[in-house]
Amino acid sequence: MSEQQDDLQPVFSIEKLYTKDMSLEVPNAPQVFLEQAQPEIEMQLSTEGKQIDDGFYDVSLSLTVTAKGGDKTVFLVEVVQSGIFQIRNVPTEDLDPILGVACPNILFPYARETVSSVVNRAGFPPVLLNPINFEAMYMQQRAQQAEAGNA
Repeated sequence: MSEQQDDLQPVFSIEKLYTKDMSLEVPNAPQVFLEQAQPEIEMQLSTEGKQIDDGFYDVSLSLTVTAKGGDKTVFLVEVVQSGIFQIRNVPTEDLDPILGVACPNILFPYARETVSSVVNRAGFPPVLLNPINFEAMYMQQRAQQAEAGNA
């Protein structure tokens, strides 16, 4: 009986963390290095989770960070940080929040470090991205989906 109970225990584990894609563009080099203006940083992000096997999910966090100085792009970094997670024996209604909140919370520090490192290697000061409230983001997306469904 103990084995049967163990088989039904919820499982959440990180199987693999990896950078799926990464790119850096410095379209106005080398002139951009002569300018002293502090660039304005913009960030866009999205998440996606999909089942890849029984109880295994691939979750990706996509970040695009753009630095602009006036009307010129100083640099553009795109990072897709992914992870393979084992998720078993959780109620169906809990799966979506796990994929949309818990997994991105794990992935974000790795994506943030990758962005900072790549920007630094390109000759710029590191970019320190602020933490993201994935729970609030998830709730906002759910509210927008509910509104779209009622329209």
